[in-house]
Amino acid sequence: MYQLVIFDWDGTLMDSAFKIGTCIQASALSVGMPEPSLESAKSIIGLGLFEAMRVLFPDANENRISELVEAYKYYFVNVDKTEQKLFDGVAEGLSALEEAGAVLAVATGKSRVGLDRILDKVGLRHHFIATRCADETRSKPHPQMLLELLDFTAIEPHKAIMVGDTTFDLDMAASADMAGLGAGYGVHSEQMLFDSNAVSVQPSFIKVVEWLLQNRLERAYV
Repeated sequence: MYQLVIFDWDGTLMDSAFKIGTCIQASALSVGMPEPSLESAKSIIGLGLFEAMRVLFPDANENRISELVEAYKYYFVNVDKTEQKLFDGVAEGLSALEEAGAVLAVATGKSRVGLDRILDKVGLRHHFIATRCADETRSKPHPQMLLELLDFTAIEPHKAIMVGDTTFDLDMAASADMAGLGAGYGVHSEQMLFDSNAVSVQPSFIKVVEWLLQNRLERAYV
């Protein structure tokens, strides 16, 4: 039985993969780097920005990586107008999980500024007891952000579950001795998520909530 449910953001709660991928492509071209395919650009979603750029551009030096990161931030905030939407059922689902007694948190590859901006825009901040971002701790798949959330909530690892759409999420959960639930509607394939020890992979956020509500939650801090 789980007391703490930790969500990834991009690709799990928010349908933002296309915007992220196209902004990565634009940032590469703007600094004179080869444009990665959209599939490749989307495949690193979940990592911190610096880690993601290092994976995509392994031959780039640190100065060029910094240029890519700054260009990406500029395009994402100021240029690309692609609308980001929550997946169907997110607001209602988070409320249902809270009503069932679960404590909710976020562990994301987004920056703190980026997460705070979108939390305020979509009005979901009140659902989460705590959040951790890649620029204030270690990037996925290192377990530090999960360990910090466990410490903050005083909940044992076996009472927590990480919900995410990438192997980075599930590998991070395994390293923190937590269960991982695959969001099969995001970036990485269902098979990739199962290969990273997902206890289950669900095809939509609504199904994620249904799975959790099937006698798998118990009230925290009773």
